[in-house]
Amino acid sequence: MPDHTHDKHPHLVLANTSAPQAFTAPGGGGSNDDVPQQNRVQHSASLSAQLNALKPVAQHARQIQQEQGLESGLGLQVQFVGQPDVALAFESLGSELGKDPRKKIEVLSVRTEGNTTYANVFVPDGKLAHFEKYVADYLAQRKKSNGHALDHRALLDTILAIRTAEIRALWTDDLALLPQDAAESIWWEVWLPVRGDRHAVLMDFRKLAALASCQVSEHHISFPERSIVLMYGSQQQFATSVLTINCVAELRRAKETAEFFDGMTPAEQQEWSAETLARLTVAGEDDSVPRVCLLDSGVNRGHPLLSPFIAAADLHAVQPAWGVDDTANHGTGLAGLVALGDMTTVLASDGPLQVAHRLESVKLTPHQGANAGDSRQHGYLFAEAVARPEVAAPVRPRVFTSAVTSSDDRDKGRPSAWSATVDRLASDYDGNGQFPRLFVLCTGNTEDAQTWDAYPGGLGTRGIRDPGQAWNALTVGAYTEKVNITEADAQGYAPVAQEGGVSPYSRTSNGWNSAWPLKPDVVFEGGNAGRNALGSVGIRSLHLLTTHNSPQERLFTTTNATSAASALGARMAAQLMAAYPALRPETIRALMVHSAEWTEAMRAGYLPAHGMPTKSDYVNLIRHCGWGVPNLDQALWSAGNSLTLIVEDEVQPFEKVKNRGVVTRDMNLHSLPWPKEQLLALPPDTRVELCITLSYFIEPNPSARGTSSKFHYPSHRLRFDVQRSLDATTADFVARINAAAELEDDGISIDPKDPNWILGDRQRHRGSLHKDVWRGTAAELANRGFVAVYPSKGWWRTRPALERYNLPARYSLIISIRTPATDVDLYTPIADMVVAQVNTPIVIDT
Repeated sequence: MPDHTHDKHPHLVLANTSAPQAFTAPGGGGSNDDVPQQNRVQHSASLSAQLNALKPVAQHARQIQQEQGLESGLGLQVQFVGQPDVALAFESLGSELGKDPRKKIEVLSVRTEGNTTYANVFVPDGKLAHFEKYVADYLAQRKKSNGHALDHRALLDTILAIRTAEIRALWTDDLALLPQDAAESIWWEVWLPVRGDRHAVLMDFRKLAALASCQVSEHHISFPERSIVLMYGSQQQFATSVLTINCVAELRRAKETAEFFDGMTPAEQQEWSAETLARLTVAGEDDSVPRVCLLDSGVNRGHPLLSPFIAAADLHAVQPAWGVDDTANHGTGLAGLVALGDMTTVLASDGPLQVAHRLESVKLTPHQGANAGDSRQHGYLFAEAVARPEVAAPVRPRVFTSAVTSSDDRDKGRPSAWSATVDRLASDYDGNGQFPRLFVLCTGNTEDAQTWDAYPGGLGTRGIRDPGQAWNALTVGAYTEKVNITEADAQGYAPVAQEGGVSPYSRTSNGWNSAWPLKPDVVFEGGNAGRNALGSVGIRSLHLLTTHNSPQERLFTTTNATSAASALGARMAAQLMAAYPALRPETIRALMVHSAEWTEAMRAGYLPAHGMPTKSDYVNLIRHCGWGVPNLDQALWSAGNSLTLIVEDEVQPFEKVKNRGVVTRDMNLHSLPWPKEQLLALPPDTRVELCITLSYFIEPNPSARGTSSKFHYPSHRLRFDVQRSLDATTADFVARINAAAELEDDGISIDPKDPNWILGDRQRHRGSLHKDVWRGTAAELANRGFVAVYPSKGWWRTRPALERYNLPARYSLIISIRTPATDVDLYTPIADMVVAQVNTPIVIDT
């Protein structure tokens, strides 16, 4: 790691580094070679019989819906069952139905069980004839005059059965969560389509639920193609309205809130607080000062070490009746960490303490037991919590942090209503991305002693909890440096984790589908546990010291786990915001991840002891440890032999073209002020490191199921690539990116011929935060002067009816060069070039 102690330079923030390049990669497409051919006569007869059987059901459903005065469209939910082991069977189903939006046939949800895919489709009244015509064309092997097939074989040969969709068909959650007893009442998460009139659909559903004597929440969450409400009732009740359920896309089980852990006994004296206060200087209440807004159990600002950080007007609650104080002894402890860090270190120091950020608090969850029912409405409550401080003080720079999670890890990386709400708020969907927000979330905690006993292997069985899978959030896991046990009655215990290892309290994304992001993003101190021959326990000396919620009784207590780690992460984000006030939230997130490094214990635990680690080894390391521990000095400063370039830019990813629909438009080619002369002057075998981090916020569409082209969750995806020696000219580089992007859109690895990246193109482009490290010689690096940022598909392109395709995509690009040669100065020549480049147009050689 570079030594920044005596060699600190501000990072170089670049301007005028990119030139938009017309994107020529065509849209997807694909082949029908993998579609199994059916016997046309037999298959068409079978499908025709199934469609005929649906006609009287559809007529009955229409009659009931008319009697109830439903206004969001008459029709029937139909389930299409795929042939076993047919990959992406319903991509063509979605694209065929989307060709004529006037038909208003809508794919509501797609799920896979075992080797079979199921799609639920809303078929408006009278539109079963659409599928009958498909079957007739299929049987007749219809063709265009030029011989091109119009028989829909790519769709119909993948379909095994067509039938009415019942309650079970709408369930897209873990099957084990669906009660076996149909009479058991539970809270359901109900996902409704929009269909051009969100209010009408909501009203229709409330009518249907009332008929079934089911209770529906007053509030709802809105997404581009879905509204989400909560309903309390049983399958038995809801099944009475099954034929009228023309407006339900998905059913999931609502989540319970994880319980806050209890605070621990105090260990410090009143004098320590007074001595610390005498050394403390806190930034004033000016609105330009960054705030960390805690969405937690409230904060008691009566604590003498917290009152300088938070004004009474900056304490809020989602429900005013709850009050703003912290009775759970959780939010106040996190506030102490956000303000001053681990107070074990603070109290042991004797120098001045200067803090450039302040605090805000929103009581998101009251004391356990006081929030019955509403505790499940995470997405709505979370959005309400974010709104409170923004209404009170709209222009402040702030970072939001929350350590409230679900009580289970059943999502396994899949977007949920709650995580999608975080993504929506972060991307500022309602403001078209003009005012994005930074969220720092925890992974959720593991407090199971049996898992600790199985450490480190047990970590992989405890997945990140909702909403930690949010693409746009900085998700924080825990590691620990705490291995000294000082309690006299605990000397028979040894620390579970070694120094620098993953905290036994942390959670991982091990076991997530490869389509989902690599999480956590980083780790901070979360404390350790102790273990002896009888098992594992929590030990106070292995935890962090912080403020107690009842200062009239005691001033200090201990805290731990990923709640503590996320609070430390939010503190670092605020420190960076204070140092670089002009940087975007996407950039702050990128700087934190860019500065992170793995400890030796992490490398030893997840990389092979002998031989070169594979890219899969590094993916496994990241899914447990993120990119490691962020380094504040490295995030703040460059050095002569370790410089960092910051680029903030935007690209126009898509456009609508007459007769072509929505197509990919631009990519950005960044010309970097590379220190070519200085690199070539180093000895030829000098090893250097190039690190690149690309950060951007996506707009979520949680109605999207699966990962085929019609069902993307993100609005857009961005990629980066670097010019290499094989690119004879910059034009060759652009041509290679165009070809690579076409392959990537079809799910094919872009280019395996650049092996010196630790992740490579196939592994690094997950989620909306991409980091990779290239290692090679100085001579090899000298010729890599261009970086391309280019778009890939998302729902902005595949859902043209939502009319978001003209929006620009903002992004932040962080690029660092590091060399072990301490006598080389790479910073000064680049700084000179940056000044010259501001008013110099970019030239692309051909």
